[in-house]
Amino acid sequence: MKGLLLRWLILTFAIMTAAYLFSGIQVSGFGSALFAALVLGILNAFFRPILLILTLPINVLSLGLFTFVINALLLMMTSGIIGGLVVDGFGAALFGSLIISLVSLLLSSFISDRGRVESLDIELRRRRGGHWGR
Repeated sequence: MKGLLLRWLILTFAIMTAAYLFSGIQVSGFGSALFAALVLGILNAFFRPILLILTLPINVLSLGLFTFVINALLLMMTSGIIGGLVVDGFGAALFGSLIISLVSLLLSSFISDRGRVESLDIELRRRRGGHWGR
């Protein structure tokens, strides 16, 4: 449960970051971003897998880049549901979904499955022959 709440806050922060970086996305406040993150999370949970299966040939041909188009469509759907989130067009939705995906991926990489914040501990050792490795 704690991990779900942390990921919800991360998605909220990602939406606010996208609104800060792009003038084509406006969020009226933190509450609107929080509610938009909830709706976007629900849309991602229910509709994204169906859309990915339906567009699998296009996604394979584009080497997975069509996923950003699906994310942009889901972001535009979210803006249609939430009055406090305004996306001015498909281009803004595409760039916004890219930023939201990158920020969410970056911040979620520090959250374990149990919802704990963890750092990435990588220990490198010198192997025989002078090469470095794990």
